[in-house]
Amino acid sequence: MPLSITKIAYRSESPATLRAWLERGAKENGGPGHALMTTRYMPKRVEEMAGGSLYWIFQHTIIGRSPILRFEENGEGRYSMLLKPVLIAVRAKPKRAHQGWRYLEEKDAPADLGDGEVDARTQMPPRMLNELTKMGLV
Repeated sequence: MPLSITKIAYRSESPATLRAWLERGAKENGGPGHALMTTRYMPKRVEEMAGGSLYWIFQHTIIGRSPILRFEENGEGRYSMLLKPVLIAVRAKPKRAHQGWRYLEEKDAPADLGDGEVDARTQMPPRMLNELTKMGLV
């Protein structure tokens, strides 16, 4: 079972702008190959992350994932996380904001949405979804 990580979609105004950033990053990095993120530290459990994904948090809700291709040292004391330049929609799942990234076990990861499938919870404002989930209503 691959290990994944979560990260805030910082500076994204919407899931659409996040998707556009991923696609634009791939074009800037030589075509449809990968989107690039940098981090200060290499994950200690990087071997377990083969086949894992970066799950994006937007407004306190996990909204999608991008498969992780690999990690590389960039020579400036930082590490590059190379991502497949897609945002795969998942069933919305509330998630508290945090700094940096956190590990996400496969059993705790939200399921992908199928082609044409819509999660009605994504139509709800994320903060409302978070509050209703805390109350056990969704």
